Amino acid sequence: MERVKIDVSQPLPLYEQVAADIRRAIADGEARPGERLPLAKDLATVLGVNTNTVLRALRVLRDEGLLEFRRGRGITVAGTPERGAVLTKVNELVRFARAQGYRREELIAMIEAAT
Repeated sequence: MERVKIDVSQPLPLYEQVAADIRRAIADGEARPGERLPLAKDLATVLGVNTNTVLRALRVLRDEGLLEFRRGRGITVAGTPERGAVLTKVNELVRFARAQGYRREELIAMIEAAT
């Protein structure tokens, strides 16, 4: 993750820039599944941003399925960008199904029937 660069003159929020650069590092193989990331405070220092900015970016990546937070073990790369894209679609499907009145069990049955 040596090439992570933040540009404060960009209109894109800093946390999104941090998330995008970490996402790119995972896609390029700089950070592989199972590897631990540096501490958020260390990343913040290197990037010249606030620790909260890095933490927000890391939470975004966790929600995408790319990172995993484990107490005592730090933050590790959990998957690939492809896995993150699938997880995003799964979350969209769950939200849509709930809005249509489907319960969890019904959605699972639909998915199992589709395979």
